Amino acid sequence: MPQLPAVSVIIPAYNAQETIAKSIESAITQAIDDLEILIVVDDGCDYEPVLARAGIDDPRVRMLNTGKVRSGSSNARNIGLDAAQNPICAILDADDFFLPHKLAIMAKGAAEHGLASCALAVTMPDGQVLRHVGAGPDRDLAPSAYKFTNISMDSMLVYDRNRADPRYDSSLPCLTDLDLLLKLFATFPSCRHFGTPLHAYVKMPVSVSNGPGVTERMVATKNLMLSRLDEGFYPLAALEGNAGIKAFLQRSLEAEKTYRPHGAGEPIALFENHLETVLAADPQNL
Repeated sequence: MPQLPAVSVIIPAYNAQETIAKSIESAITQAIDDLEILIVVDDGCDYEPVLARAGIDDPRVRMLNTGKVRSGSSNARNIGLDAAQNPICAILDADDFFLPHKLAIMAKGAAEHGLASCALAVTMPDGQVLRHVGAGPDRDLAPSAYKFTNISMDSMLVYDRNRADPRYDSSLPCLTDLDLLLKLFATFPSCRHFGTPLHAYVKMPVSVSNGPGVTERMVATKNLMLSRLDEGFYPLAALEGNAGIKAFLQRSLEAEKTYRPHGAGEPIALFENHLETVLAADPQNL
């Protein structure tokens, strides 16, 4: 059986003392022989004792530092990418975690196709699964179809840095994973999608995608990305992808207008559920 390609996992860490051990554990237990895990500290915290208390002592884990406090996950990720030594790259937020077999499946997919995505399990911090995103059969997704399958979050991506090695846009307040994806689609005409949930995205009470002012930030960034697509900022390898991404962003903006986040004591109101309803009202775009 051929050996799987070497993988670098980049983990930005800001106020992650309560969650990072689970994230690291989910990475070091992956069935990858050649693996490095780069924790990029962005809060001045010494995470060595945090990991030690969790019983984590693994030579594959390396500590890097932005030298700042709250310089942003994009800056921290870029520092990790600059230091990474392996050809296949995966990003993991310090409050999320890999599900079993993610890297073994997706590293092979990235080596063969250049770019791989997978279905997400959207969970609460206590592990309760709220829903899945992108679940279904394994298949190749063109840029025009990608966002109509992975309707939210793109942090699950794994890609071959020998063929495309973009960096995150630290000027964006959100949707930085989508920005990176569009840069990757400048090289790769499609993405190999695995329909089994292999990545857990945790909805924290306050985060970039779930907290005060999120709707305003999302609307502004989606409008900026639409302008960038019109201006040719993202030169997608598959020409029809431009129209597909724009169609998705336009429908997503429609959903933002009618989305009402849950209040204190109310049941969780996921934007993904609301967006799915809006998309289903226009089947020609699905």
